[in-house]
Amino acid sequence: MLAGALKLDEVEDDYQNPEELGAKIEDCVFEEFGDTNMKYKNRIRSRVSNLKDPKNPELRINVLKGIIEPAKIAVMTADEMASEEMKVLRQKFTKEAINDHQMAMTGGTKTDLLKCGKCKKSNCTYNQVQTRSADEPMTTFVYCNECGNRWKFC
Repeated sequence: MLAGALKLDEVEDDYQNPEELGAKIEDCVFEEFGDTNMKYKNRIRSRVSNLKDPKNPELRINVLKGIIEPAKIAVMTADEMASEEMKVLRQKFTKEAINDHQMAMTGGTKTDLLKCGKCKKSNCTYNQVQTRSADEPMTTFVYCNECGNRWKFC
């Protein structure tokens, strides 16, 4: 399965043999688990899935070129194998989740003194959090109750 996931239609001179690479990766995974149990099978499936991913061709090419060693890919996490686009997307979602969590914890204070840049209405909720050192001003997180726009300022 690993060798099949590594095969490409266009083979370049600097690519290693997919059959040998697949065997080396499988050997590294087997060494870690010492058995073909569920953890072993899940690890192999994860490698195959990530290597076949059409949205992440760089991973397969880096393995074929030897940039990523078989021992390294055998232990990489899903985050490490992800494409740059996916890493940026995950980072964005994490940041939004943190902001949502901070807003939800305090509930916020309603005000009509702040105006939304999107819908131009003044129905907003804000709260302040000390996100930097104590001698810096607090960061104000604002949520528009009309359109759901969020922003922050110091």
